[in-house]
Amino acid sequence: MATLRLNKVNKAFGEFHVIHDVDLEIQDGEFVVFVGPSGCGKSTLLRMIAGLEKTTGGDIEIDGEVVNDISAAERGLAMVFQSYALYPHMTVFQNMAFGLENNRMPRDEIRQRVHDAAQMLRIEEYLGRKPRELSGGQRQRVAIGRAIVRKPKIFLLDEPLSNLDAELRVLMRAELTNLHVRLRATMIHVTHDQVEAMTLADKIVVLRDGRVEQIGAPLDLYNRPDNQFVAGFIGSPKMNFLAAKLKSADAKGVVAEIEGLAEFAVPADGRGLAAGQPLTLGIRPEHIEHGKAGNSAVRGAVTVSEQLGGESYLYCSLPNGENIIIHTAGQTGARRGDGIDMGFPSGLIHLFDSNGHALPPLSA
Repeated sequence: MATLRLNKVNKAFGEFHVIHDVDLEIQDGEFVVFVGPSGCGKSTLLRMIAGLEKTTGGDIEIDGEVVNDISAAERGLAMVFQSYALYPHMTVFQNMAFGLENNRMPRDEIRQRVHDAAQMLRIEEYLGRKPRELSGGQRQRVAIGRAIVRKPKIFLLDEPLSNLDAELRVLMRAELTNLHVRLRATMIHVTHDQVEAMTLADKIVVLRDGRVEQIGAPLDLYNRPDNQFVAGFIGSPKMNFLAAKLKSADAKGVVAEIEGLAEFAVPADGRGLAAGQPLTLGIRPEHIEHGKAGNSAVRGAVTVSEQLGGESYLYCSLPNGENIIIHTAGQTGARRGDGIDMGFPSGLIHLFDSNGHALPPLSA
């Protein structure tokens, strides 16, 4: 396996700049996920690592060696594509063996590697079939197997699950996690699905417009987003955002006010901000205390009640015209048109300044 380092990596197509000064370190054996909305540059960045796109500036290092001018074939990496990219006229065995045959590997070793990978992925019975005879999940296993047999330094996975249906994506996420554990491999996975990122990654890289917004462990990004973009992108359903303003700030924290609704004392550091400055108050749907009244409770009305059996989603409107989602475990008797009290636990409230930057927590 291998380590990877990106130093001020840039990419431009003519005057169109798509990757901006990306710095990143990936340790041996890490599972790292690039996540962000469509067009944010995550696949371009992966292709630059693979050697399929040239960098405009900066360096890419694998195990301490700068590989900018080393061809894709010589970098020792393996890529799994969204489209599977299997040869339709070849059997599963031939697809998995093709790259090894081109490298003139002895036939006995090729056969052993293919059978070992097929056994690991539970596709031994399909080795004689053509891709058209396989389901989407089976084709994806073949594409992953073709990468495994090469024993690459790093696995590069470009949205490999996006063509699968929802149920199969869940199963394949578990397969990838187990595969990572068994191989102890360095893996970089690209997706626009933040649930996929949260469940797979040791470390998530959140990208927007070709820039890194935040890097960290999944729960670090969930609990302590650096800015409003990351807060809204990580978590499902996404964080609720409400317009507020700063009433006061001191060494004990911040008092934020949603005009006409409530005031909230939050253990955040707002010193240096002026009273009356606009803020955005964020709270996750699962952190709202459903049905709890009190001094800091917000009163609203249920507009939609989704009862899923094991969990419920309440879509609510507030007197100031804003909307909010509540996610609660189990079932609830709340129905459309019901009034509802919503408690916002102070330690679970996030505050963002007018530039979208998160107010830091109070120092211990």
